[in-house]
Amino acid sequence: MRPLAPATARGRTRGPVLLAGLALALVAVVLLACATGAYSVPPLQVLSSVLHRVGVDVGTMPDPTGETVLWEIRFPRVVLGALVGASLACAGALMQGVFGNPLAEPGVIGVSSGAALGAVAAIALGVSGFGGWTVTGAAFLGGLVTTLGVYAFSRSSGRAEVVTLVLTGIAVNAVTGAAIGLLTFFADDAELRSITFWNLGSIGSATWPAVWAVAPVAALGLLAAPRFARRLDLLALGDHPARHLGVDVERLRLVLIVVVALLTSAAVAVAGIISFVGLVVPHAVRMVAGPGHRLLVPASALAGAAVLIAGDLAARTIAAPAEVPLGSLTALVGGPFFFWLLHRTRARQGGWA
Repeated sequence: MRPLAPATARGRTRGPVLLAGLALALVAVVLLACATGAYSVPPLQVLSSVLHRVGVDVGTMPDPTGETVLWEIRFPRVVLGALVGASLACAGALMQGVFGNPLAEPGVIGVSSGAALGAVAAIALGVSGFGGWTVTGAAFLGGLVTTLGVYAFSRSSGRAEVVTLVLTGIAVNAVTGAAIGLLTFFADDAELRSITFWNLGSIGSATWPAVWAVAPVAALGLLAAPRFARRLDLLALGDHPARHLGVDVERLRLVLIVVVALLTSAAVAVAGIISFVGLVVPHAVRMVAGPGHRLLVPASALAGAAVLIAGDLAARTIAAPAEVPLGSLTALVGGPFFFWLLHRTRARQGGWA
């Protein structure tokens, strides 16, 4: 892999412009998502309502029904969507850096399937030790334990090679998939509906408690990720050059895998399985921002938040009053885009042979 190009004046200018553009796009999508629904609230009234809550009385306030809709339904849903989208996209950017492959995504190391197994097991076995948080906690714990297990099983002679991690992740994904299938087979009708809805992915049941539950973990991962940008850039040169430049490659991989597990498990625990956001968003951002992780990581988080909020808006409006499962919608859009990325990558490497 060729060395990273040095920063130029154009590159230093492009970064702030890109981040500012993504931030503005996120604000616009948030206002549109909060304004749109069965009970419409004009975007300016949405903004006035938010400003009023922070002590700035400007503009026209929504009527009491509009206020209730915004603060009890729309805002928690949009905030949760932003946290889930940012977490998945940031985790995807980190995974692509760890594996040195722009087609990598968090599911490669089993974190998504592990979280799914934890949630399905809690539903099918009737576990309820933590009340309404049992399924969420089981999903988070399942994703974290599975990821650490993949890393432990892939270590040999004190090291965990990328190829071994991938192969171990494939095996674990197969085992967890079989376990989910068995649990689903023996579930009753009520449990089956719950499992199916959870596996399809949705943020339709968002509440402020769900937001507060995922926010600390997501914030921890999102704040920690940019701190590894320089070492990820050095890792892109290869393991041996990175070691010569002072990077503890094994420790870096372990820490980043834990960060990815935290981000992805938290997202899956509250939203179910939402496919392709962790793959498509960071790859698309890389095409614009370049390979430098100092810009790629925060840009991916902003873009992921905007994409997921926009996807959820489409999911609840294109077939209104019914709601399309968000995970199915992202898969329908992300699948063809993934095939295009795969073809483009293979073509650049000299064909399909």
